[in-house]
Amino acid sequence: MSIQVIAIDGPSASGKSSTARAVAEALGYAHLDSGALYRGLTRVAIDLDPVGATDPSRIDADQVIREAERRGLMLEFDGRDYSAYLDGLPADDRLRTTEVTAAVSAVSAVPQLREWVNGRLRPLARAGQGVVVDGRDIGTVVFPDAALKIFLVASAGTRARRRLIQRGERFDRPRLEAETAILAARDAADSARAVGPLRRAEDAIPLDGTSLSFEEQVAVIIALARDRGLLPPTAPSASTI
Repeated sequence: MSIQVIAIDGPSASGKSSTARAVAEALGYAHLDSGALYRGLTRVAIDLDPVGATDPSRIDADQVIREAERRGLMLEFDGRDYSAYLDGLPADDRLRTTEVTAAVSAVSAVPQLREWVNGRLRPLARAGQGVVVDGRDIGTVVFPDAALKIFLVASAGTRARRRLIQRGERFDRPRLEAETAILAARDAADSARAVGPLRRAEDAIPLDGTSLSFEEQVAVIIALARDRGLLPPTAPSASTI
C-alpha cells in the first residue's frame, strides 16, 4: 500500500492546524502538527536561556536537544491527533504562550533543530497509515513526495483577526495593526531562513482562505484529496515518537 500524506503548508495564523485536523477527521487520517515539536523545543530553549532563545546564533542546539530528550519531548498518538508531551504531561497549553510564539522562529531557524524535528516526523509516514501534516516546509523538505500538497494563505489582516479571536483578546484597530505587524515579521523570518524556508512547493495547490469560511476551506481540500483517490486508510496504530 502506498504512503498517504497530505501536506498543508502556509504562514502563521492561516488556519493550517485547525484545517488539517478537520481534513484528517473527515478522511480517517491522523493529524500531525509539526509546529508542536518546534514549540516544544522553544519551550525548552527558553527555560535554558530566556534571552538567548530569541537569537539563533546564541542557541546551543546540542544542549536544547539533550534537555528536550531528558524532559521527554515527544508526540503521542491519542487515536486522532499526535499531541505534544513534555515532562510526562500534555504540553499544548505551555507551548501556545506569547513567550513561545515570540521565540519559535529563532529556534526553527537552527538547522540541527530542524533535522531533529524532521527525524521524528518522517517515521509517521508508514504504508497503510494516512497522515495530514501541517507546517511551513512539509511539502518542500519533510515530505516532498506527499500525495497532495496544499499551500494555505490568507490576507495579513484576516490572519491577525483570527489570531486575536483565537486568544480571546479584545478586538480593535491598534491591536489588529500590532498583530498584523507581528505576523508580517514572522512571515519574513520564516521565508528568509537558510534551511527549510516558508515557500510553496512547485506542485502544491495554492488555496486562499481570505474569503472562505472554515467549512468551505476544509471542503475544498477534502474534495481535492478524494479526487486523488486518498480514501480512508487502515486506522493508524497507537505509537509515540
